[in-house]
Amino acid sequence: MPAGRHRPDGPADLVEQPGWRRLLAAARRSLERTGGRLDTTVTLSAPNDDERLVIIGITGTHRSTAAARLSIRLGEVDEHLRAAHGVGLIEVLTTTAPLRNRPSDRTREAVARDAVLAAAHEGRHAGTAWYAEWLDGLRRDGTLTRIVRTGLPFGDVVRVLDALPAADEPIPVFADRVLDDTKALAEGPLRGLVLRAVAAWQQAALPVDGEQERALWESVGLVPDDLASQVLVLNVPATGGLVGRWLTEAAQAGVPMRVTLHQLRLAPLALTCGEVYVCENPAVLRAATTALGAQAPPLICTEGVPSVAVHTLLCAAQGAVIRWRNDFDWTGVRLTAAALQRYPGAVSWRMTAADYLPAAGTGTALLGTPTETPWDHSLGESMRQTGRAVMEERLLDRLIADLHAAGAG
Repeated sequence: MPAGRHRPDGPADLVEQPGWRRLLAAARRSLERTGGRLDTTVTLSAPNDDERLVIIGITGTHRSTAAARLSIRLGEVDEHLRAAHGVGLIEVLTTTAPLRNRPSDRTREAVARDAVLAAAHEGRHAGTAWYAEWLDGLRRDGTLTRIVRTGLPFGDVVRVLDALPAADEPIPVFADRVLDDTKALAEGPLRGLVLRAVAAWQQAALPVDGEQERALWESVGLVPDDLASQVLVLNVPATGGLVGRWLTEAAQAGVPMRVTLHQLRLAPLALTCGEVYVCENPAVLRAATTALGAQAPPLICTEGVPSVAVHTLLCAAQGAVIRWRNDFDWTGVRLTAAALQRYPGAVSWRMTAADYLPAAGTGTALLGTPTETPWDHSLGESMRQTGRAVMEERLLDRLIADLHAAGAG
């Protein structure tokens, strides 16, 4: 026989023989599950004639063609193979692929998971509820095990979170500063894990499109694109370079405009107004443009979660009173609370229980996690009791009346 050729019935050939194929596959599963124990039994359901004859040959016991299931001890298979081929069951199976030791794998993975969690608990956010919720979610859905199996450097995730919130920093610059790699947060599992953590932090859903992802990054001071980060404004006069002139001329004409973060950073900017109204939905700004035009007071629209551009513009409103509002839902009141805390001169605008209750009877279902409303404690309680959300558009007449009065004054 030429060198390197197996005997036709050699141990390496058994794996592909019809009578042995399913038996050896079942043996592999059992040995991997038990860590290599031969004192277990495997069963073949609906055995064919080849399989029945192999089992008869191994055991020396007749098996009926009517048998729906045939069982055999792995120890018997091992003994037969040693007698017939001079190698045991494990040696036969490892001619095609190594045997896994799943109990050992589970132990090793458990130790590795504990090490990952121990490292995570050293992070500076470890005492917060959102951080614990995020880690628990990774553990419950198997993500932590996948992290261990793939060897993802989880310490990088913790380092990123430890460095957040950032100071309105471009993501590549931040990634280079924290991880020595400008592309570390560009794509891949590290990016996904950080976004998942930030979503838990901000009590937001995972982003399903680029705009939602941008908003999530910007909520922790990271800027994916200074051209995509924008703010919609009406009648916001300012000084400071080209953009200051644009804003002032647009305000004189009562024309709304969008300004990008890139533009806002071209030159130092200062808003020349004593107060600024902030709304969430473009419909409010559009209605103010139609009804009041150049007579409307300065109005900024966040279009949901405030972008870095929104915050950059408001930071230029030194000394101005910021009148802030959002939709009456749990996300909206969280955003209002954050704004009132962020800006010392900020007050709520039409964000009280007295504003909410008259419109709440036919509002949509209030979803999400309840939160406190420290500027009006009765608002949060009213929202919990009513269970209804009220969007800004339902208060449009009152909001336009407020803007009209402010513009006339």
